Amino acid sequence: MKIVDSKLITGIVKNLFIKANTCLRPDILSALKSARKNETRPKARYALDVIIKNALIAKKKKLAICQDTGMAVVYLKIGQSLAVKGDLKNAVSNGVALAYKEGYFRNSIVNNPLIRKNTNTNLPPIIYTDIVPGNKINIKVVAKGFGCENVSKIRMFRPTDPVSSIEEFIIDAVKDAGSRPCPPIYIGIGIGGTLDKAVALSREAIFRPLGRHNKDKHIAELEKSILKKVNKLKIGPIGVGGNVTALGVSILTYPTHIAGLPLSVNISCHATRTAEATI
Repeated sequence: MKIVDSKLITGIVKNLFIKANTCLRPDILSALKSARKNETRPKARYALDVIIKNALIAKKKKLAICQDTGMAVVYLKIGQSLAVKGDLKNAVSNGVALAYKEGYFRNSIVNNPLIRKNTNTNLPPIIYTDIVPGNKINIKVVAKGFGCENVSKIRMFRPTDPVSSIEEFIIDAVKDAGSRPCPPIYIGIGIGGTLDKAVALSREAIFRPLGRHNKDKHIAELEKSILKKVNKLKIGPIGVGGNVTALGVSILTYPTHIAGLPLSVNISCHATRTAEATI
């Protein structure tokens, strides 16, 4: 059986969060440049120029892309033929703490949602684990800012509700959000499972590279339809109006109960900050 030292996991988690917070994903940057090339409104072109320049400076100088360096969310897929030497949860938490200290990232986490005293470490992270075949660990991280998190939506649809009502709900969510999530946005959508599963799916959906679609044809067509309708809203970059309000739509689904149709819309800003590694 393969054995992985927890110290290795700490180092990788640290590096992933530093990378996510300072280096904009290549697919996101490419999509922003494409949006700039096709934009016709002067204010929108200027906004995209600033967004792109900011990303390039952040990468070159190893600075945070955005002052809101987010709440740390970690997805672990752990091979069942692998053992971790040491405490896995502590290893992940230590990696997060080191990243935010060494990267000089803002500490944004409070220890109680009502009392609201800052932990000053950006801990604790949110950790999801899944046991999979094999002897590797896949680590995915998200630094989730709350400008976009605060405009996310959930709804328990009825199984008899038409797809058109689902589309309408998603479009309305983006319309209500307006400029608050710092568009152009990436829209993650989770459908199925239970309420909590739909929410988890909607966040995990943003890991999919832009330009790729769900393998199920009818879901892929829904992604394309939603993206087209969202961009017709003309909210534009940072809300100044323009042709591109969203860079992409990614939908993940899961089997659900005969009496339910849970749906979650998780909106991510133009600085969608994710990173991934496999041990």
